[in-house]
Amino acid sequence: MEKWDIVIKPKDRLLSIDWQEIWRYRDMFLLFVRRDITTLYKQTVLGPLWFFITPVLSVIVYVTVFGGIVGIPTDGVPAPLFYLLGIAVWGYFSSCLTATSNSFVANSGIFGKVYFPRIIMPLVSVTTNLVTFGVQMLIFLAAYIWYVFTGTAVAPNPVGLLFPLLLVMLALTSVGFGMVISSMSSKYRDLQLVFEYFLKLWMYVTPVIYPLSMVKNETLKLCMSLNPVTPLMEAFKYGLLGVGEFSWLWLGYSLVFMVVLLGFGIVVFNHTQKSFMDTV
Repeated sequence: MEKWDIVIKPKDRLLSIDWQEIWRYRDMFLLFVRRDITTLYKQTVLGPLWFFITPVLSVIVYVTVFGGIVGIPTDGVPAPLFYLLGIAVWGYFSSCLTATSNSFVANSGIFGKVYFPRIIMPLVSVTTNLVTFGVQMLIFLAAYIWYVFTGTAVAPNPVGLLFPLLLVMLALTSVGFGMVISSMSSKYRDLQLVFEYFLKLWMYVTPVIYPLSMVKNETLKLCMSLNPVTPLMEAFKYGLLGVGEFSWLWLGYSLVFMVVLLGFGIVVFNHTQKSFMDTV
């Protein structure tokens, strides 16, 4: 009777992640991370400078259009700081969500040739996008220091110490949504097109380019707060800038939402990967 060192079989439990298996494939994980980072701006004239140029250009446009022309307030915080933080937080969430939601289809060629834990791909997306997020936060920090030295009143508070937790919650929320969408779009491709349009609208119902305090209608504000990204965005702003409508209750809601969504996403993802290559 033949004995095999490795046996590949479907998971018996849908709500399970084999962390030992993921650790065994850590070299492949690092390889994918390196691949995504190096190919992001490959064959471009400015190369890695785009990490800095993109957020700076976005801030200039936001300050000019939303701050100058439209006149949207920023709760008394310098507009560049307000928009830099919003762009960094939302950009990280949307980038992770987009990459994760496309993980099955985008990597179908690799999935059909070699075995590795499929859940590595969402983890790669979260890790890769940390590079862009880190660069944007460095720009934010530089602008922050400049405003402090010029005498501008900016009041961070102890909630800012929750920064790592908020970042993890943001990443896992995007992974949860992404795994559900990726699993469904592997069979229904037009869902990906609908999702891309929905993501653009999602940004405008999240207080990225405007403060939640400017929403005076209480019913509308409640609906916006039910958006799981809204409490996280407000917590980032409150902790680092001292403005925003921070609430432990709403932050707890985002945490519970994240846990439930992530669990559901893992179940759907594990179920879909069993027959993924038959439907892609």
